[in-house]
Amino acid sequence: MYTNDSNNENRIVFLTGTRADYGKLKSLIKAVDEHSRFEPYIFATGMHMLSKYGATYQEIQKDGFKHIYTYINQNQTNDMDITLSNTITGFSNYIAEIQPVAIVVHGDRLEALAGAIVGAFNNIKVLHIEGGEVSGTIDESIRHAISKVSHYHFVSNETAKKRIIQLGEPEENVIVFGSPDIDIMYSDQLPTLEKAKKHYEISFDHYNIFMYHPVTTELPQLANHIKEVVDGLIASNENYIVIYPNNDAGSSIILREFERLIKNPHFRIFPSVKFEAFLTLLKHADILLGNSSSGIREASIYGKPAIDIGSRQHGRYNEADNKHIIHIEENASDLTQAIQNAHRLNLSPISYFGDGNSDSIFIDVLNRQEIWSSKIQKRFIDINF
Repeated sequence: MYTNDSNNENRIVFLTGTRADYGKLKSLIKAVDEHSRFEPYIFATGMHMLSKYGATYQEIQKDGFKHIYTYINQNQTNDMDITLSNTITGFSNYIAEIQPVAIVVHGDRLEALAGAIVGAFNNIKVLHIEGGEVSGTIDESIRHAISKVSHYHFVSNETAKKRIIQLGEPEENVIVFGSPDIDIMYSDQLPTLEKAKKHYEISFDHYNIFMYHPVTTELPQLANHIKEVVDGLIASNENYIVIYPNNDAGSSIILREFERLIKNPHFRIFPSVKFEAFLTLLKHADILLGNSSSGIREASIYGKPAIDIGSRQHGRYNEADNKHIIHIEENASDLTQAIQNAHRLNLSPISYFGDGNSDSIFIDVLNRQEIWSSKIQKRFIDINF
């Protein structure tokens, strides 16, 4: 629980709804926590609060941050629109009590949209992390909507910056600072492989990692898509660490298909894996498969091949420039062939998303007077065509 014992002019609230966005925000929270002027507050909701997905709010608590507030915004049957409404209500009440100087949200989840809406409606500065990116689902529309009600944009690269400017945002409010999870990837904070494997009872010497999320705009095809993918994984006869999908509509279809893998000795299935442990496991994996953005970002940084399956990451990368990615549709035989091809790739680590110093850039911006003295009323900046 939070305590009301500090100057609200120094309070910065970080909203997190998933294990993934917490991994992105963690280095920034830590940097704010270590700063003499600012104090971080964490609003943990969404998948963090669901036992089905590992109750990952407990991992946030173990990290030792002082001000953590937990809020259940859904049950197993809520639709996304109802969950959005619940989150707005809960976060609005929290903000009324905390009265922070800024709200930090990440990416394209509905919890981030709720946080940005609450901030905008309450005249609180909203800082959006990793806007300006594209994907093949409703997530892209959510991400751009968040950008339009945010005041400052911390983006991963110049391409994302250009997209934010296209949305009518002032260039001076768009800061290229990389991808903050790279701060942790390059750090000495990761557990050893032996420790990670022991904790999760993984006995494989060689293994791949598989993560596959619902594409909410393709729900009628999802059952067939995930069946084809699981057929391909089984046929490959390789070892896999499988991590649950996010809880978007259609996740239950994926989880039902995973039941075929439970007794198969080639598979270890987890509702969630702590971010640092995930990075260690990825660093030593053979291949990353599925439709997670980790195949676009983290895999390249560790020089690992990624098999991108389906449309979820459509438009998010250029295959000619991202040599580590093999793209296929959801087809069992194509997947087994792609796995063979991925093993033949000879890759070196490369980052398209910064140098691992996002936290220091973030703090530098927070120390600038103009971010706090700038007007809360936004204006649309036309592009000269």
